[in-house]
Amino acid sequence: MVTEGETGRVIAGRYRLQDRLGRGGMGVVWRATDQLLGRQVAVKELPSDDSLSAAQARRRRDRTLREARALAQLHHPNVIVVHDVVEHDERPYIVMELVDGGSLADRVAGRGPVDAREAARIGVALLGALRTAHAAGVLHRDVKPSNVLVAEDGRVVLTDFGVAHVAGTSTLTESGTLVGSPEYTAPERMSGVRTGPESDLWSLGALLCAVLSGESPFHRDSLGGILHAVVSEEIRPPAQAGPLLPVIRGLLERDPDRRLDAAQAEEMLRAYLETGRTFPPAGTADPRRTTRTVLLAALLAAATAGAGISAAALITDRDGGGDGTPASPAPRTTPPPGAPSPPASPPPSPSSEPSANRSAGRSSAPEPGAPVSTVTVTVSQGAGPS
Repeated sequence: MVTEGETGRVIAGRYRLQDRLGRGGMGVVWRATDQLLGRQVAVKELPSDDSLSAAQARRRRDRTLREARALAQLHHPNVIVVHDVVEHDERPYIVMELVDGGSLADRVAGRGPVDAREAARIGVALLGALRTAHAAGVLHRDVKPSNVLVAEDGRVVLTDFGVAHVAGTSTLTESGTLVGSPEYTAPERMSGVRTGPESDLWSLGALLCAVLSGESPFHRDSLGGILHAVVSEEIRPPAQAGPLLPVIRGLLERDPDRRLDAAQAEEMLRAYLETGRTFPPAGTADPRRTTRTVLLAALLAAATAGAGISAAALITDRDGGGDGTPASPAPRTTPPPGAPSPPASPPPSPSSEPSANRSAGRSSAPEPGAPVSTVTVTVSQGAGPS
């Protein structure tokens, strides 16, 4: 049975819980009063769960403490501030600044999608927060609208580092376990191939789509559909993206090596805010081209009870002929509306065929002898808005 603190309860002899502000898969957040300093704070509580084993309960406690440590080393106006970490009745609590105004998800749900200029402002703020986190060796791993707060004065605040990874520490998730929200999770994280700052930037690209249109471009009715959309379907940024399309395409590049980095994306968004136009950074490859095909060969529904669903993902490296040299992607040209169709192209060469298939949003079967690996991941889906 899951239990959580009651209104009016005093934690660690100092913090009086008042109103529950929200709840997610990693804890409950309360409005509270710091009785020592006489100020309002937010207190994140890890609910106790009698169904957990001692080892599982310890991992949950360690995850909460890890979040506090990750946040404590970050100093940026767009990152939530941690004031204190306390334990009460063998349960950890994180005491943070109180940001009145609700989450970005709440704002979009209540007021509707934002325009391109507001999306760019939000993007610049979050890129600053992520650059600070990444410089400190912290990967957020769950960037999504419900983990972003918008203060009444418009300040954008990245919060909920509950599944963050801190450089130099061991991961608290078991091998093969995918943490985060699938609609905002980068394809390389789903495959288990690689995790780095680039994965947070993919999540930001999906977030920008969501605030512009009202939902993630990878929203589907099932987990299998989401995974298929992320790893293999043609990515269709919302029409509302308009002038931000080059940034969103660059952030949603499936090959992390070709994805826009934080500095490039911030430069482009700032250029738009200043001039009304976006300019691709010098030397940046066309973000619509990809050198890696990630094939989703099977999605096996497993235990749907509780919070986990298992899926098998087939990962095929199609970068080249095995010598590490990427195959050259075939260029695409789109005729203007009303123009006659160009003559049919000759059959593609073996090196260009994968890129042509990618351009059409289709998956290719692996060639004989191509390196193939199967990775099983378990996606944990917590409560709360995405």
